[in-house]
Amino acid sequence: MILGKLASGETLMRKYRILHVSADFPDCVQAAKTPVIRTLLELVADQFDQEVWSLNRYSPPPLSFLVNAVGRGLQPRLGIEQQAFEFGTAVRYAAPPRGLFHATMLRQLGDQLARSLEGKPLPDIIIGHKLSVEGLVVRRAARKLGIPYGLSIQGNTDAKILSARADLKGEFARTFHEAAVVFPFSPWALRRVEERLGKRSGPVHMLPCATEIDTPLSPNMAGEGLVSVFHLRGQHTKNLSGMAQAMRLLERGKEAPGLAILGGGSEAELARCQSIARITSKIEFEGPISREALPERLNRAAGFVLPSRRESFGLVFIEALFCGLPVIYPAGAAVDGYFDDAEFALRVDASDPAAIADAMRKLVRDQKQMKRALALWQQSEDAVRFSRAAIAQVFNKGLRYAVESSRLVPPQKSGTA
Repeated sequence: MILGKLASGETLMRKYRILHVSADFPDCVQAAKTPVIRTLLELVADQFDQEVWSLNRYSPPPLSFLVNAVGRGLQPRLGIEQQAFEFGTAVRYAAPPRGLFHATMLRQLGDQLARSLEGKPLPDIIIGHKLSVEGLVVRRAARKLGIPYGLSIQGNTDAKILSARADLKGEFARTFHEAAVVFPFSPWALRRVEERLGKRSGPVHMLPCATEIDTPLSPNMAGEGLVSVFHLRGQHTKNLSGMAQAMRLLERGKEAPGLAILGGGSEAELARCQSIARITSKIEFEGPISREALPERLNRAAGFVLPSRRESFGLVFIEALFCGLPVIYPAGAAVDGYFDDAEFALRVDASDPAAIADAMRKLVRDQKQMKRALALWQQSEDAVRFSRAAIAQVFNKGLRYAVESSRLVPPQKSGTA
């Protein structure tokens, strides 16, 4: 049970009710979504009564949507279907691609969420698991119901939408600043949002993504070659071409250590990757690997390389560190901001093959020195923050404080945006 305190000072022992709104939760409509948000909920399952409103957008036929929009004065009616599943309600809604009517459709989703909760025991707080999408939904619903809301900031999507939709800056800013609590997944994501929307004065709790690989494996001081991990269908985002160009530079100077790519894919995806990598003889595709075998395979290498073009967090960087590997990570993405002064984590410009090559060279040349520093970090409090237990504690305390502090000053009900 969570110990809460009301404004009157009386103590109340009960579990708070949390409603999560997420477009990234595996459900009965799309089971193959990333498990990051589900994992987060599972970490605090014994602390809260939780339910999920899981969003699934689809594009309606262009002609029918145009008729819908024009016939309603450019205020198209939301098409929505709802279906119960294990964790709550799977929501399938119609909205056009490329951000057309972005806020219009999300406000209607918020109205629908509020209607679905009327007459029922209300959640103590609603959490939207992205500022620029789910955030608009939960703010709308929370204001109608008179309850607090919180946000997580995942980085990649939020940065892209905030940049593309300058016309919605005011609404995004209100959503960001009025939230009872904000959980950025990484420092760079918070920095990017605050650069556009202003520095937040309310509670902010940095919340890394959780992995089951959070038990340190001592570094192997005689590791061989470099390694990267990604599904081959994501080769463009993961910057395989940049890694291949960097390896070609090293190969020309007879310094190439070899790079093993771990990850599955179709025959067509493998052929595409092999075509991209053919400019060097030093990249090998080892195929898929099980979670059980991954730590030992990573530990055999000299270092980990993944200069992604875009990356909201990148769990694999944390996994590599726990498996004893120094890492190369992209500037302005992934884990940027967590390891600014760390000797074992090299920040690179993902668009610069020469910079990637220099970092690769350093991983091999200074392997022992970097791994000694990594071994010390693995036993530090800074490493503990990436453990499942620590992440659960941050999420638990942040949610509890948001609920209790909001009860002291109840938000006003409002039907306006």
